[in-house]
Amino acid sequence: MSTVNPSPLWQPTPERIAHARITKFQAWAAEHHGAPAHGGYAALHRWSVDELDTFWKAVTEWFDVRFSTPYARVLGDRSMPGAEWFPGATLNYAEHALRAAGTRADEPALLYVDETHEPTPVSWSELRRQVGSLAAELRALGVRPGDRVSGYLPNVPQAVVALLATAAVGAVWTSCAPDFGARSVLDRFQQVEPVVLFTVDGYRYGGKEHDRRDVVAQLRGELPTLRAVVHIPLLGTEAPEGALDWSTLTSADVDPVFEPVPFDHPLWVLYSSGTTGLPKAIVQSQGGILVEHLKQLGLHCDLGTEDRFFWYTSTGWMMWNFLVSGLLTGTTIVLYDGSPGHPDTGAQWCIAERTGATLFGTSAAYVMACRKAEVHPSRDADLTRVRCVATTGSPLPPDGFRWLHDEVSEDLWIASVSGGTDVCSCFAGAVPTLPVYIGELQAAGLGTDLQSWDASGRPVVDEVGELVVTNPMPSMPVRFWNDPDGSRYHDSYFDTYPGVWRHGDWITVTSRDSVVIHGRSDSTLNRQGVRMGSADIYEAVERLPEIKESLVIGVEQPDGGYWMPLFVHLAPGAELDEALLDRIKRTIREQLSPRHVPDEVIEVPGVPHTLTGKRIEVPVKRLLQGTPLDKAVNAGSVDDVELLRFYERLARERG
Repeated sequence: MSTVNPSPLWQPTPERIAHARITKFQAWAAEHHGAPAHGGYAALHRWSVDELDTFWKAVTEWFDVRFSTPYARVLGDRSMPGAEWFPGATLNYAEHALRAAGTRADEPALLYVDETHEPTPVSWSELRRQVGSLAAELRALGVRPGDRVSGYLPNVPQAVVALLATAAVGAVWTSCAPDFGARSVLDRFQQVEPVVLFTVDGYRYGGKEHDRRDVVAQLRGELPTLRAVVHIPLLGTEAPEGALDWSTLTSADVDPVFEPVPFDHPLWVLYSSGTTGLPKAIVQSQGGILVEHLKQLGLHCDLGTEDRFFWYTSTGWMMWNFLVSGLLTGTTIVLYDGSPGHPDTGAQWCIAERTGATLFGTSAAYVMACRKAEVHPSRDADLTRVRCVATTGSPLPPDGFRWLHDEVSEDLWIASVSGGTDVCSCFAGAVPTLPVYIGELQAAGLGTDLQSWDASGRPVVDEVGELVVTNPMPSMPVRFWNDPDGSRYHDSYFDTYPGVWRHGDWITVTSRDSVVIHGRSDSTLNRQGVRMGSADIYEAVERLPEIKESLVIGVEQPDGGYWMPLFVHLAPGAELDEALLDRIKRTIREQLSPRHVPDEVIEVPGVPHTLTGKRIEVPVKRLLQGTPLDKAVNAGSVDDVELLRFYERLARERG
């Protein structure tokens, strides 16, 4: 691919560069730790990966990480998997998340917004008080360091309080959103055996109330390790028999007691999409998440005490955990619970206006939906405080960059970021001091030796290759739950290139050090030796107004052939006639590659997704290769299993 680009879409001003926290960090690290004083971000990044120990020591000092017990060295063992960070150190994540209460007691730590779009503040002092009260009650219930505490909760303040109280005790947090069905929740929570379950009676979405009391009753019946269930009456119902009331547990006025735990002590368990088998239960550490998120939010996202940080997410996605970590930088975080498109597609921009969001985080899909619906954010809302729009979930297409630039602000920092649940962070994305090029992530993150490798393990530039990380990151999993010999963890990331993290994405690292994400490497389209990510196809095809969504699959045939169908979910009123077929094929041929024109274009009733909204490609590929549905996919991880039956029938009909 060509990465020649004559001019950036956006360039930070000299004033913006000078005031960025990453600029100040570089000057300080140059003075105290030998970092390069000149050469900008490229020089700082090179130093951060070449001098990994020194870089992370500098991060802990710059952000004043409070070690209850000092560390012996930064990196005791750097082998992957199994890197040992800050051996000997003890600390507590929740203590750092609540530090701003000491200086900003009456200012909002949280702004909670529901579908009425009316923000409700929770002050730093009130957040700290509730965490103190709940942590004491958890201890009274016998919750000890290492015990698991679970939440079946929407994105509400109570969820943040419960997470922080759990961390304060040294217990391990895990959560699912209440739109998850009982089987999906049990597939996750049964693995970790929680002792406490926080639940709501229901939630509101799209202007409707959704009662979840029957699901809660089923969870209680099938989680035998529970000692306590805590009822949060979001819909106003009485606590069921035997459940504790939220308001009682959070009514005391006591300071939180923060349990000092080892650096690698589990903070939370996140779950992969789990397209086959049970979801992977990914364990990340208190210290690893603390320092990685301080770096990511404080340096890359440039967040501080004057900021308001919004990201549209649910508690079932790692971006919720990432959002909560905004508290580490003293930032006010915005919690939105409801449909992203209620009462209309432009709703999230109204929330940005009402909350004064300075960093507005959303999905690439939402940006493209706004573009298609002809939403005009800056015309319809006052977005003058928004200085950065960040997107993730899938690659932001070039048209998305242009639309944000044209419709939000010409002086808008657009941060397309990419990482994963696996590290609860970004491998590449936001850098406040670098230009933004259309269709590209600005750069790899500090301390992250991100490379693109070919099949033989050689780094390539300006060519498509595998996303690999050649040195450890503090937030990499300390282990998977129920993986005693570590084999599932090893096989997930380290089976292709021993000792090197292979993430499963196709990327290009450009000669400018920017990054282009092409989609999952395990569902990459490889025709006649030319590889292309599915995201490239979607970006081109879904510009056509008749196409609501698409799914492209490359299937290796037993006879050595290669079948590449494109499945299209049509917009209402559209028809897959010869004229539309021709336009689809011509679009791909002219904009991408004649090799990647699909063999067939097939209309489908819908495109299946994981519960976190990602298109399901690999399981559909397995179905098309003849794998039975129950072996091809974990049904509890899919938004609509019935959609998959279409692909199963198609495979049968094709023989």
